[in-house]
Amino acid sequence: MTGSFGIDHPLLATHDIAALRARLIALGFAMTAIGKHPWGTSTSLAMFDGCLLEIMGIYDPDLIDEIPAGDFRFGRHVFTHLQDREGIALTALHSIDAHADAARAAAAGRACAGHLEFGRDVTLPDGRAGRTKTSLALLPDPDFPRLSFFLCQQHRPELIYVPEWLNHPNSVHGICGVTIVADLEDHGAVAARLSGLYGPGHAGKDAMEWQTANGRMRLSDPGAFERHIGPLPAGMDRPCIAAMDLVFADRAAFLGHLTASKTAYRDIGDGYVLTAPDAFANTYLRFFDSSARA
Repeated sequence: MTGSFGIDHPLLATHDIAALRARLIALGFAMTAIGKHPWGTSTSLAMFDGCLLEIMGIYDPDLIDEIPAGDFRFGRHVFTHLQDREGIALTALHSIDAHADAARAAAAGRACAGHLEFGRDVTLPDGRAGRTKTSLALLPDPDFPRLSFFLCQQHRPELIYVPEWLNHPNSVHGICGVTIVADLEDHGAVAARLSGLYGPGHAGKDAMEWQTANGRMRLSDPGAFERHIGPLPAGMDRPCIAAMDLVFADRAAFLGHLTASKTAYRDIGDGYVLTAPDAFANTYLRFFDSSARA
């Protein structure tokens, strides 16, 4: 499992969660049933060991101001972003101790707006019942709202990272990075935010990179992003996370599901990039062979 501040789960906000869930299932993900949060958002997950892929919609706009964390309202944040466009509106970072990690984030310049505590009832594959407990610490960014983070601590990980739930037919088993796209005039401010959490970045291929406890955060300008990943969707406000990288264990299994799904893609040598981001909440999904990255 990952350590504190590792990439846990960017939230792919979508207008049609059922359709996006169906597309991910066609790609070979074992998605959970669509669930509901008390603040009006709906959710479905593909679970990995220590992180996950989460898609999110709005099931009841009348609830989006429920259960605030200080001045931050989780449901309204997602709802507001969906009024502009689909995409990653908020990103969870893994936490070992949400309160202690929030203090570390505050010392790095990321003020905590407040905390949320919630749980859900689960039934394990062997029939045993349990209830999860999750603590969130919200770290909104008023200047760059699509780069808002929250810390996510699972107090009952044995009820979350259940081995039977981590197996996906396409063999995808984790997140290995995200790419932030920002105009050049914003690079200094974005880099300062990331360096406060992760230390100085280093130059990668047409991008600055920061290693987290789970995967890399990359900072790219629009031109470099389009050269290496693909055309940015029209009207995409920046800065934002525009691409997400995952890893698979079995190339043949992954490619079999990819081709059967009839999803548009491009072979990039050590993996594949899905080339229709509008079908995946305005986000490029890239998949890499984990054996080649060991």
